[in-house]
Amino acid sequence: MGFLLSKSMDANFKKQQEFMLHTSRLQMERQLLMQNQMRERQMAMQVAWSREFLKYFGSFYAVTTVGLTLGALKRRNPSLLAPIIPLSFILAFQMDSAYGTLIHRMRGEAESVMTSEHDRLDLPHGTPTFESIEKARRARSSLASFLEN
Repeated sequence: MGFLLSKSMDANFKKQQEFMLHTSRLQMERQLLMQNQMRERQMAMQVAWSREFLKYFGSFYAVTTVGLTLGALKRRNPSLLAPIIPLSFILAFQMDSAYGTLIHRMRGEAESVMTSEHDRLDLPHGTPTFESIEKARRARSSLASFLEN
């Protein structure tokens, strides 16, 4: 009788473990999908911001270029055209950021850093562990209780 009960409990325990593993796997998959969707939305917002900024900066660039060109012609002073050069670099960068391949080049460079220069990604004092977090929490809570007294 005890053997049958033990066998049944073992089977139930095994089923429960499999169910828990399946549930935790589903939860992790959902969490990864959610984090990826959040990352995609943040990147979409950055691209949208770059495009919106480009509209304003492009208008500023056009007005400034026309004004400086007219001023240089009127005063016969070509040095008034000097600010157009750095403004052109800024405009080119914004255009590349908003509509060009900047993101693809950045992703490629990031992948290169991750594979060949992984030591640059190490955190100071290494990755936080449960013990280091608990130590900091205890230090804070003892400090808070000390300050209250």
